[in-house]
Amino acid sequence: MTARTGSSPGGPARTAGRWSTAWGRLRRRTRALVRRAVWRWRSSMQLRVVTSTLVVGIVALAALGAYLSDTVRDGLFERRVAEIDLESAQSTERARETLDASPATTVSEIQSLLYDLHSMLRSSGSASRDVFLWRPEDEPSIGLLDVSSNNQLEQLVSPELREATVEAEGKQVLQPVAVPRTPSDPDSPVVPGIVVGTTVEVPVAGTYELYYLYELESDQETLTFLQSVLLVGALVLLALLGAMTTLVTRQAVMPVRQAASVAERLADGRLDERLPVKGHDEMASLARTLNEMAQSLQEQIGRMEELSMLQRRFVSDVSHELRTPLTTIRMASEVLHSAREDFDPVSRRSTELLQAQLDRFEDLLADLLEISRFDAGAAVLDAERRDVRDVVVAAVEHAAPLAERKGVWLSVHLGPEPLTADVDPRRVERIVRNLVANAIEHAEDKPVEVTLAGDGHAVAVVVRDHGVGMTVDEVQHVFDRFWRADPARARTSGGTGLGLAISLEDAHLHGGWLEAWGRPARGASFRLTLPRRAGIRLQSSPLPLVSDPTPDRGLGEAWSASAPVVEDVDGTIGPADLPSVTGGIPVVVVPTENLPAGGAGRRGAGQGGTRLGAREAR
Repeated sequence: MTARTGSSPGGPARTAGRWSTAWGRLRRRTRALVRRAVWRWRSSMQLRVVTSTLVVGIVALAALGAYLSDTVRDGLFERRVAEIDLESAQSTERARETLDASPATTVSEIQSLLYDLHSMLRSSGSASRDVFLWRPEDEPSIGLLDVSSNNQLEQLVSPELREATVEAEGKQVLQPVAVPRTPSDPDSPVVPGIVVGTTVEVPVAGTYELYYLYELESDQETLTFLQSVLLVGALVLLALLGAMTTLVTRQAVMPVRQAASVAERLADGRLDERLPVKGHDEMASLARTLNEMAQSLQEQIGRMEELSMLQRRFVSDVSHELRTPLTTIRMASEVLHSAREDFDPVSRRSTELLQAQLDRFEDLLADLLEISRFDAGAAVLDAERRDVRDVVVAAVEHAAPLAERKGVWLSVHLGPEPLTADVDPRRVERIVRNLVANAIEHAEDKPVEVTLAGDGHAVAVVVRDHGVGMTVDEVQHVFDRFWRADPARARTSGGTGLGLAISLEDAHLHGGWLEAWGRPARGASFRLTLPRRAGIRLQSSPLPLVSDPTPDRGLGEAWSASAPVVEDVDGTIGPADLPSVTGGIPVVVVPTENLPAGGAGRRGAGQGGTRLGAREAR
């Protein structure tokens, strides 16, 4: 049996995939480490100060070290060059005197004289000096040999140096060279050196070139030692600089950190927090000032809480205490109202006005009690799983008679599928009822549309009218308590001025949004967005705040009580990726005439109510 060997077809691809995965993981980890380091550096003032100080210190010490190193190196080199020049000049002078005084006339005597001269020059100079006597190339040979104790000297003397030496006519020429430690190995370490060249006159033989080789290894070691000392000193100085900077910044930053921590706890409501006061310096003065400020804030907030509690208690007590006389007045008013047909016209009208104002007074008392519960934090959400469509229909049924009286066509757009959510039916119905009633009051005989839609996270109800609309400032204040667009205008619709404020609190109690949009003479739109389950944090709404784009670019404004709303350049309000009212959402149009309440909202001549010049807060 023959065994087949080889790699699988997908082997290289799998290997490349593993390398790619590993490389991607390494890059992600590196980016995470860099982001963490940057965040750490940006979040710590002490780290920034220490890092900046060390960077400045490193740059300064590097510049100072480079300057000192260059200065010391140049000083050592110049001093050594001066010594070499003096020593070689003295040796050359003695050599010339010896040659001039020599009686040698034969070649053998002159060769012996050169050897003796070479030995004398080597023994009389520095221990690291080599000497080389070289016959010039243009001189005729008489049988004399070049004399040298180091063959590498011949390799270090360049043709340029020989030419300069000959042309100097007895003067000295110096040239720096690199001397290898092992002449036979060209890749061996080198040490700095200097070659000094001059000429001497040899009897019978003529002019000879005399070269001295000085190795500067000891000077290089001295320079290396000084540079090492400078480096160690710089490192020690940097360590001391970092330690001192850390200590100083810690002394300055720690009180600031304590003050920031105490300020955070104060912002969280822990008004009894105080800073420790030590000494009499600036930090101690800062701590005392912060403590005095915290004490003052605690006292003022305590007084305000007490005053607010008294105000809430006063409103609650007054509302409860007024119910007993109000009940009595209501009973008497109903007796008068039932017998109004027997009264004269003036008394009959007074009885009807009394009945209407008593109704409004009861609504105001109920709203005051409800708003006092929100202020006291005693409002409770009785959530249950309900189909929001039923709640919306119930609210519209309640508003249908008002639509019929005002001559306003009221339509409801519901989806075919149940839209269940965890809601408090009473509060949601109150919100929708307030929004629909407000839209009818300000519709100016134009239609009012109520649209309901939902997605996997939220349910939204949009109430849109095409009446008087709102200005920019009115949109921003429409949810304020007892706010009116025109303070001089009396309330004619019977609203208490707390309806939208209570609706906003009801929406917040559900964890939802209540948003408004308006344009003068173009109508207004209100959107209620509620989470389908408790605990869901809303990120978007299933419906846009305004679905009909406007061709003009007027000053339309949107305002959200819980989340920002952006107006596009074409006038459409809301994020561009949200669906429109009818874009892909199946709708069912339910006119008010088909509602079980039987109140048909029809438009006709003579049925329009009083038109308001501007929308008022209800």
